[in-house]
Amino acid sequence: MTSVPVTLCFLLRERPDEGTDVLLGLKKTGFGTGKIVGLGGHVEAGETDAEAACREVFEEAGITVLEEDLRDAGLIEFVFPSRPEWNMSTRLFTTRRWAGDPVESSEIVPEWFPASALPLERMWQDAEHWLPAAVDGGVVEAVITLNEDNETVASAEYSSRGV
Repeated sequence: MTSVPVTLCFLLRERPDEGTDVLLGLKKTGFGTGKIVGLGGHVEAGETDAEAACREVFEEAGITVLEEDLRDAGLIEFVFPSRPEWNMSTRLFTTRRWAGDPVESSEIVPEWFPASALPLERMWQDAEHWLPAAVDGGVVEAVITLNEDNETVASAEYSSRGV
């Protein structure tokens, strides 16, 4: 099974007396339009996963993240049986250090959400299986298989450690 290499990077900030927030974004174009998604995208030829994560965060939200500030949050294999060309191997990162404030781009409208109240009903259905653990400090390993509709989850095999 061949998979397209992809990254997602979740910026986390602490608010006194309110807990952790995570930066997500409303997807304006392309794959996932209309959904709330993590910042990220395809790994380009010659890039490491970390380099791609930093580049994508800058392109999508105008924020500078350094590779050394990324924390590995795991790996998810997304399997689309009815569209195998969509299969993705997605490296997850979190970070608590960056420069700049989020700004809207042609692709994403960034928005902070409380980690304790993620907008799962507005996200890809698979997010409920792994996103809470990833933003809570866990390292997620998962294989998510989608149904024929390429939206709903047929099966989710996952584990998380370090939460």
